[in-house]
Formats: sequence, structure tokens, C-alpha cells
Amino acid sequence: MHIWVDADACPAVIKDILFKAARRTGLPLSLVANHSMSVPPDKHITLTLVPSGFDAADDYIVEKCEAGDLVITSDIPLASDVLGKNALALNTRGDEFDKSSIRAALTMRDFMDTMRSSGEHTGGPKAFSQRDKQNFANALDRLLTQGLKAKKRQ
Repeated sequence: MHIWVDADACPAVIKDILFKAARRTGLPLSLVANHSMSVPPDKHITLTLVPSGFDAADDYIVEKCEAGDLVITSDIPLASDVLGKNALALNTRGDEFDKSSIRAALTMRDFMDTMRSSGEHTGGPKAFSQRDKQNFANALDRLLTQGLKAKKRQ
């Protein structure tokens, strides 16, 4: 299992949780971004810089991820694409996307985009909370435990 992070919009607190998880499990963690950021020196943690451009990081992650990998993203179309490759997708608030929930998430995203395009003020996402951090940490631990157990069975 390889952990891929859509790092441009990933909160620092989530990155810190992921750094600790990579050190603890020894799993490779790759942050993909179009701007430089601080990454701790660790043989399991890498930062890949992609050119600026619409969906450059997303395209890179989709190209590189494989079945069984875990992708951390709040980008619903990216989550949909990696699910199509039988990878796992988790958002930064701890919600796991799956093949049954992604369709509804895409529909809601498209609906909200249409509302914004028509001039409707839809607000933005709610502020990131301590509960979101805890939900993410719990979901990550569960998925990593499942992934490591599956790896041992192989």
C-alpha cells in the first residue's frame, strides 16, 4: 500500500498525522503538489512537484496510484478516478469514498457548482475542527490496519 496525498489543499495538521503514520508503518507516503512545502527527512516520505496547471497533481496521482493504494484528497473527481483503479480514497475530514457513495458526492458537487454559477451564494466548507482531525486519524488507522493485514496475507 502506497499513500498518495493531494497536498496543495491538505491541512498541515493532516500532513502531520500522515508523516507519523508513514514513520510508524513504514509505508511509502508521497505528497504531490504544484508548490514547494516542508517535508520531514524520512526515507518513506517524498514530495513530488508537478507543473502549475489545472489538475496537474490529480493527473499525476491517477497515473501513479495502483489498486490497494490510499489516496488522501478532498477533490471528488480525483477520488472517483482513483476508485476506478481500485485504490482507496479518504478525504481530510475522515470520510472514506467508495464506489457507491462517490456517485452521490459527484452529483452534489455538480449541483453546487451549478448553483454557484447561477450566482447563488452557497457558503464554503465549514471550518476544520478538532473532531475532523480525530475522524481523519481514526479512519486512517482503520484503513492502514486493513491494508497491512491484507499485505501479510499475500
